[in-house]
Amino acid sequence: MTTEPQIAVSSNRDGGVRLDRTLGLWNLIIIGMVIIQPTAPMGIYGVISNKAQGHVVTTILIAMVAMLFTAISYGRMARVYPSAGSAYTYVGQEIHSAFGFIVGWGMVMDYLLNPLICTAFCAKAAMNIVPGLSYYVWILIFAAFFTWTNLRGIRTSAQLNEALCAGMVVVVALFLGRVAWWLWRVHHDPAFFTRPFYNPATFHPAGIFAGTSVAVLTYIGFDAVSTLSEEARNPRRNVLLATVLVCLITGLLSGLEVYAAQLVWGAKVFPADRVESAFAIISRQVGGVVLFQIVNFTLLIANMGSGMGSQLAAGRLLYGMGRGNAIPRSIFGVIEPRHRVPRNNILLVGAFAVVGAGVLEFFSRRLGGGAYEIGAQALNFGAFIAFMGVNAAAFTRGVLRDGKRSPGILLVPVLGFFICAFIWIHLSYPALILGSVWMVIGISYGAIRTRGFRSELVSFEVPPDEA
Repeated sequence: MTTEPQIAVSSNRDGGVRLDRTLGLWNLIIIGMVIIQPTAPMGIYGVISNKAQGHVVTTILIAMVAMLFTAISYGRMARVYPSAGSAYTYVGQEIHSAFGFIVGWGMVMDYLLNPLICTAFCAKAAMNIVPGLSYYVWILIFAAFFTWTNLRGIRTSAQLNEALCAGMVVVVALFLGRVAWWLWRVHHDPAFFTRPFYNPATFHPAGIFAGTSVAVLTYIGFDAVSTLSEEARNPRRNVLLATVLVCLITGLLSGLEVYAAQLVWGAKVFPADRVESAFAIISRQVGGVVLFQIVNFTLLIANMGSGMGSQLAAGRLLYGMGRGNAIPRSIFGVIEPRHRVPRNNILLVGAFAVVGAGVLEFFSRRLGGGAYEIGAQALNFGAFIAFMGVNAAAFTRGVLRDGKRSPGILLVPVLGFFICAFIWIHLSYPALILGSVWMVIGISYGAIRTRGFRSELVSFEVPPDEA
């Protein structure tokens, strides 16, 4: 006989105001796709290609299978706990409230850094288009735009995400069309079309593994779908489907993009100073200066979408933690009644993005650009803590609590946990140090609030499925 966890259903401390439950399955998928970006592999293509000696499509597909384990665990837990708290709620309910807080605190790091890095990237890209404005003016412009959009309500955010997603898909289709036209003019033997998957002249397991460890970054952000559970219709079904489908669609679309790029470029090594612009270089080869500029502009738009989407998700995570009193409820656990959004959280995330992007630029000038890489790695520190926590919660729920022993219930969370753990411990040392400092601050805060964890840390609330 199993013991069911006690789920605290929302008691409407906000005077009956809840998040606006209006998102359908495709809304969730599109928001998830925009946060990840349909152009996700373009920015890291050169790094993966050099590490895997041209086998980018192979690493992207291996990474997709690896991340699908965690996506399935997220979906299964969202069926049980359709809460904006996401991993924070799953781990807190299934394992222990203290572990839930730790996972939630790690997620906060991830969800705060993502809008910050996107704001910084957009400012840098915009300076190339309008060089007359300084970096600091641009970060104010982009952070203000992201914040204004998310304050307008979930419907406005969903509609804008749909437009951005459509625009990025059009550019991807344009790139694929130009590659097809480029290939049509030259005769190739059949083996040419299989070399991106396996080229015996350059294939090496160590290189594939190194490339895959970078390729998993393509999928960072799929978990944000679960933070929208309280704004989704039929969340127990749709969040599961959307989370898995976002990961799957991202993998297949990314695989197609890098496969086309590899057909053009092959396994040639990119120079160290051109690695970040590798995909744009390939675009120029097949489409000239026009496609080169289109791809560059699309990467700016993609990061705008990711910045808005990650700020949207961050606001919901902070709301879930604030409502559960893990962080001050009076600030973070409040819903603005007109647009039914966690206004305080959105404003705070926007302010953090401005200040953080400014600080990042300050240190980047002194570290020769290294601060941006450290920031991106630190983002993954928090993300993979959440991934490990959700896999552990899924194992606890399915195997220990429900007593199921089928291979799918048993192996999916176990494989997901160990894959994420392995990636996590291989992050850069500066990122591990920065992430550890963040976690020490959070654990110390939790210990002070609970007198050394002797009392209950937080409460967890799961609202009704329908508003």
